Formats: sequence, C-alpha cells, structure tokens
Amino acid sequence: MNIEQVTDGELSILEVIWEQEAPTSRDIAAANYKQVNDSKMASVQKLLERLEAKGCVGRDRRERAHRFHALVSREDFLHDRLRALANRLYDGSIAPLVTTLLRSKGLSKKNRNQLRELIDELWPSEK
Repeated sequence: MNIEQVTDGELSILEVIWEQEAPTSRDIAAANYKQVNDSKMASVQKLLERLEAKGCVGRDRRERAHRFHALVSREDFLHDRLRALANRLYDGSIAPLVTTLLRSKGLSKKNRNQLRELIDELWPSEK
C-alpha cells in the first residue's frame, strides 16, 4: 500500500476518526480544539477534503451532518510511514530503523516484554 504523505493537521483528523470510528466534522473539531468556531470548522472541513482526495477518508452523506470513516487503518498507515522512512534513510532496510528504536532509552519494561512476546509469536523457537 502506498499512502500519500499527510500533514500533522491531517494526521490529527485521522486520529480522531480512528478513535471515534464515524464522527461528524463537528465531533472532529471538538476533539481537536477547546473552542469550536467557524474558522476552526472551516479548517477541519478543508483537512477532511484533502484526506478524501488522498484516499485516506471516506464520507457518508446519508445524514445532514456527514460522517467520516477511515479508508486506511492505523496499522497500515504506520506500516507505510515506517517503510517510507526506511527507504529514505536506510535504502529500504528496516533493520537499522528497528535497531535504533530498540536501543532508545525510552523503552519501558512493559514495552520490552511486549516486543519479546511479539518475536516469540512471529518466530517461535523450534523444540
């Protein structure tokens, strides 16, 4: 899957849609701003239009207040972004990217245990 690059503003919209599943533009604005006004609603509408054009978001027009849904999952989005980063920085190799992440000091014991469980799940040791 090749997902077109999204801006930070567009990503904040996608995150609300992933969390709420089928929000209206007002729901999205309320999740992103403390005070919702006409200019903020216009910004949300513009970002939604861009995300629709990029194929990331779909619109249900059956109700007066249109509802939005993600056309790309959070997992697929992350996979695509990590693959693009690996291509740009490491000539397509994912190992240096993963190594850098694993060597970071921010990994909690819980995160390390989750990674061990994932490795065991994906590559069970032969007995």
